[in-house]
Parts: sequence; C-alpha cells; structure tokens
Amino acid sequence: MFRTLRRALCVAAALLLPLAGVQSARADAAADEAAGAGYWHTSGRQILDAAGQPVRIAGVNWFGFETANHVVHGLWARDYKSMIDQMKSLGYNTIRMPYSDDILKPGTMPDSISHDGKNTDLRGLTSLQVLDRIVAYAGQSGLKIVLDRHRPDAAGQSALWYTASVPESTWITNLKALATRYKGNSTVIGIDLHNEPHDPACWGCGDTSRDWRLAAQRAGNAVLSVNPQLLIMVEGVQSHNGTNGWWGGNLMGVAQYPVQLDVPNRLVYSAHDYATSVAQQSWFSDPSFPANMPGIWDKYWGYIFKQNIAPVWLGEFGTTLQSPVDQKWLAELVKYLRSTSAYGADGFHWTFWSWNPNSGDTGGILKDDWQTVDTVKDGYLASVKAPGFDPGPGPGPGGPGDPGGGNATCSAAYTVGSDWGGGFNAEVKVTNTGTLPLKSWKVTWTWSGSQKVTSMWNASHTQNGAAVTALNAAHNGSVPVGGSTSFGLGGAPGGGGVTGVSCTAT
Repeated sequence: MFRTLRRALCVAAALLLPLAGVQSARADAAADEAAGAGYWHTSGRQILDAAGQPVRIAGVNWFGFETANHVVHGLWARDYKSMIDQMKSLGYNTIRMPYSDDILKPGTMPDSISHDGKNTDLRGLTSLQVLDRIVAYAGQSGLKIVLDRHRPDAAGQSALWYTASVPESTWITNLKALATRYKGNSTVIGIDLHNEPHDPACWGCGDTSRDWRLAAQRAGNAVLSVNPQLLIMVEGVQSHNGTNGWWGGNLMGVAQYPVQLDVPNRLVYSAHDYATSVAQQSWFSDPSFPANMPGIWDKYWGYIFKQNIAPVWLGEFGTTLQSPVDQKWLAELVKYLRSTSAYGADGFHWTFWSWNPNSGDTGGILKDDWQTVDTVKDGYLASVKAPGFDPGPGPGPGGPGDPGGGNATCSAAYTVGSDWGGGFNAEVKVTNTGTLPLKSWKVTWTWSGSQKVTSMWNASHTQNGAAVTALNAAHNGSVPVGGSTSFGLGGAPGGGGVTGVSCTAT
C-alpha cells in the first residue's frame, strides 16, 4: 500500500467454529483479571500465559522510535508515565512499539522530549535507555510490549528486511541484541521481525534474497537462540500468486509454506488492514460492501485462525473515520475480530494504529492536543478490548510501602462536541482527583429539556426523566491518581448542554 504520510511521519514536533472449551474460556477471561503473568506461548490459535490461561492482545501502536526523533512521539507534550496510565485507563493492555535499527547505534540520543516538569527521569538518557524506562513503567502498570522492527533506519520503510546500508546481518544482530537486553523481563512478550514486507518480497518462492518466509525463519530462530521464551511475530507480504493486498497483509502463502521455528509454540502470524483514508482497494467498491469483507479477511489471513493453525494478530489497522465507507469497514472488522464478551480470549489479537494523533492518514486515539481521547474512535473498539494483565508485586498506591489512608474522589467535565438541532454528541472526561486509585465511578447530570440518551460508548447509563447516571465500563473503571478517562454519548434533540455534572467514586 502507499501510505506516504505515515511512512514519513511527522518528526518535528472468523465462518466461526468455536473450539472445544470456548465456553469455559469465555468465563475464565471475563473473571480472571490477573491473566497474562510471565512469558507467553501458543497453543493452536490461542496465546496462553505462563500459567496456561488464554490471553488476548488488545492494544495500541505508539510510534516514534522509528523516526528521526528516536523516541516515542508526544513526550514534548506529556510525561510518558501519564501516557501509559491513560492507555491502561482506556482498557488497552499491550503497546506495539515501532523502532528503527538507528536506536541500536551507540550513543543515539532522543529528540523532542520536554523535561519541563515532566519526563524528568529521562534527562540525558540514550534512546535505548528511554526504551528501558518505558518498558519498566509499562510492566509496573500491567501492560505488555511487543517490539516492532519498523524500519532499517529513520529514513523510511523498506520493502525488504534489508537495505544496502543495513544488511541482513545487522538486522539479525540487532534483533538478538534486543532479545538479550530484555531477557528475563516478561513485559516484553515478543518481537515483530519486520514491518510490512512488500513487493518484491515473496512468500515461498525460494529466492533467499526475496523470500520473506525464509528470512523470518532465519531471524526468528536467531532471536529464539538467545531468548527462547519470546513470541515471534511474522507479518505477511503484499502479493502472493498474483493476488495483491495491503503491505504486510497477505498471509495466503502460510497454507502451503508455514514458518518453521526451532522452538515450538512461539509463532504468531500478523496482518495489517486499512480503510480508504490510507488507500483504495477493489473490495471497498464492491456492491456487496461491507458484507463482502469477512470473505476478504478469511482469504488473506483469517483462515489461519479459523483452521486452528496459529494465533493471528492484527498488528495495525486504522482510519480517520471521516468516510462512511471507513465507518462501515471498522464496524465490520471489529465484529470479525470477535467480541471478548462472547468469545473471551478465543479471538483475533490486535493493536490499533495508532495512539498518536500525528499519523497523517489515520489520526489516532488521542486528538491533536495529545490529551483528549477521540471517544468515537475508541468506542468502536470497546467490544474487543480485554482484561488487563497482572502487573505483579511492587510498590505503589495501596501496595507494599503504602501507609494506608487517603481517599478516592473524582471530577467530571461535560463538553458538547457537536449539535445539529435534531441531536448532539458530547464527551465526559472523568479525572481522579483523590489520593487513591479509582476502582469504579459514576457520573450524574440533569438536562434542562427533553433530551434522551440515544447512544453511549465506554460507559453504561440509566435515565429517569431528565436525570442521567453513567457508570464506567469494565475496562475503564480503574483510574490512577491524577489520571483520567472519558466516555461519549449521543442524544436528541439538540441543546444537550448541562450546567452541572458530578462524579462519585464507587
């Protein structure tokens, strides 16, 4: 595909056939909030944690280490800890972290980090040392990380896994270096070997200079030779036997030519899928769209999951949501991924592109201020979010070293985003104003007219006359001290502003 804006990122600033045991997996996934401890392995189409419990990757891409900034973006506006806290509060449990080989060059320093009252512990650190800090805090917070070798260098995406300046030997050496660096740290659960191989890359053609399947075997086995507990994520290619698709999104060759690794139960196949804000594809103009899309996904990558070959992770998918076509595409895709409430962890894994707002052809979960959540976009993902992972023992509020006491309080800010007379959309931001983490919350307000809630995302509600009570969703009731989360709603008729709104920790 041709994602020129995303390739030159702003550097300045499942025919569903449930397996036996699915019913119990549903209950386990819904009830067991501590799933995910330790390193992970695969079993058929599922990923299991160290205790053998099914887990679901449900996360975001936070890019920047692959660009000339050599660090995740947004640290000019936010502290990295607050960013991770917000991800967790929204119910994302994994970060896919793109990087380029440049950050492994000795002395590479990050650019565009503000230390003015934020990120103060990052001052003077190299890019790799900053990555260490992010990994440490993510792990402390109960999030997992997948490292994504996005580019050979910051100049741009490459079709093949090597270039004239970054040969295959460097690629493998650096993959092994990262696998060794985080060995024993189960926050880093896997490595995505190379982002979006595309033409002339092939799958199963046998040409060692172009056959991505063979290269992935070489690199995957090299990684496992130094850290045999990691998951190895292998993306698709662009074309196979004359059938063209998204860069990295064509896994049709797996049927005949599966990746073979020396360590069993470590392989995860990864696809990418996008909408029209990235590029046009023939299926978007099919008269049967969007009903045709499950068949498209089955053909390119979904069959791997449905035939119980291996887990499938949709490593990237996203859209600006401006086009009605894109809105239908995302709704259909989320349904295809299989809801957590119905299937537990027996579904497709995913990381949305992107957390960042500065992806030119998709935008992000965050809006341009790097603070406000796009609640409409986030709301599409609510049904496929999953329980968080066990952060393990450690100091923190309410944990070892906490003397007790404190209080849990919150505030709410209600903002009408659009009003067209016949209806309106509003966003409510909930902030933890206390000294203890919130476990759950409710927000109440009273309209002055006849307005009724017509839809609500990231919260549930009851309405009695003009009085509305909104309760947190399962994924966003937990809010750290100083952190915030948000939910959105639609109502009718227009004029849905309120003069007062209250928040109560429950």
